[in-house]
Amino acid sequence: KSDSDTYSCDIGDAQSRAKLTVQETPVLFKQELQNEEAKEGKQVRLTCELSKPGTPVKWMKGDTVLHASEKYELKQHGTVAELIIRDVKSVDA
Repeated sequence: KSDSDTYSCDIGDAQSRAKLTVQETPVLFKQELQNEEAKEGKQVRLTCELSKPGTPVKWMKGDTVLHASEKYELKQHGTVAELIIRDVKSVDA
């Protein structure tokens, strides 16, 4: 997208111009989240893969946005986003 601009070819007495518009491809899930089951007190890892690296990801539980804490670890490497939930309890379902 940052390459979108007006380009020109200049030969001294004449100039030719063209406008380049780059359309961003939408980000899609290459691998969606999968349902998980876990025993109380264990750790769960939820993983998804995106079509574009570095895409900002927002993790949510219901309507609540999750933030990194002792309970939640959020990781992102290239196209893979992970949420690690520590010490799961029934309220985490």
